[in-house]
Amino acid sequence: MIKFTDTPLNNIIELKNVSQSYDGGKSYVIQDLNLLIEDKPAQGQFIVLLGASGCGKSTVLRYISGLQEPTSGEILLYEKKLASGQHVGMVFQQYSSFPWLTVLENVALGLEYQGLGKKERNEKAMEMLKLVGLQGHENKFAQYPTLSGGQLQRVAIARSLLVNPDILLMDEPFGALDINTRLQMQELLLEIWHKIHPTIIFVTHDISEAVYLGDDIYMMKAPPSLITEHVKVDLPLNRNHETKRQKRFVELVREVEDKMIVLGGGKI
Repeated sequence: MIKFTDTPLNNIIELKNVSQSYDGGKSYVIQDLNLLIEDKPAQGQFIVLLGASGCGKSTVLRYISGLQEPTSGEILLYEKKLASGQHVGMVFQQYSSFPWLTVLENVALGLEYQGLGKKERNEKAMEMLKLVGLQGHENKFAQYPTLSGGQLQRVAIARSLLVNPDILLMDEPFGALDINTRLQMQELLLEIWHKIHPTIIFVTHDISEAVYLGDDIYMMKAPPSLITEHVKVDLPLNRNHETKRQKRFVELVREVEDKMIVLGGGKI
C-alpha cells in the first residue's frame, strides 16, 4: 500500500480510506483505498492509473467526478467534501456527445446548466474549441461520421475543461481510436496540459502511453483493490515522439511492466 505524505502544497483531490461493497459489506471490490493529489501551480499534474481490468480504476474516476458514492470513506475536492450533486467533467472511451446538438452547443452545455447567458457561454466555448483544434467545426452536429472519432473526443475534452479547467478525468479516452489518431490525441493532451495546467487523471491499459503522458503512475492490485505501486516518471515535462526513443523512457516502460507482472501474479 502506498503511503501518501502531505506537503505544504494545497490538496486538489483526496480519497481517504475509501471502500466499495455491493453486497452489504460481505465482500469488497475496493477496500481502504487512499489517493492524494496536490496542486502544482503553473504546472498541474498528470496522474495515470494502471491495473488489470476490474480492479476499480474507472470507479475511482467516478468517485472523483461525483457520479458514484463509495460505501465508506471520504472524497475531498480542494480539501472540502464532495457535495451531493457536484460533478467534475469526465471523458469516456465511448463518445459521449449529444448527436442532436452542434459541437458548439455540446461544449457550452455545462455552462448553460450553470446559468450563463447564451452569448457568454458561446464565447467561452469558442475559446475552448480553438484550444482543442476544432475551430471551423462549431456548427456541425457532434456525431459520427460527420466528425471523426478523434474530433468527437476533442469535443468531450473541451466540454469537460470548460466546466472545470482545473481537473480533467479521462477513462481510457483513446482506446477506441486508430493508432495514428491516438498518437495525435496524445500530443494534443500534452499541449493542453502545458497551456492551461490542469490536473489530469488518466486511465489506460497502455504502458507506453502511461509513461509518455504521465508524471506519476499509480498501479492498483486486483480486488479488494488498493493502490500498491507508484512510479515517478522522471522524464522532461516537454516531450515529443523522440522521447519514446530515449534510454530512460525504455527503462521506465520496462520497470512499469515488471511491476504490473508482479501485481498480476506473474502473468500479464
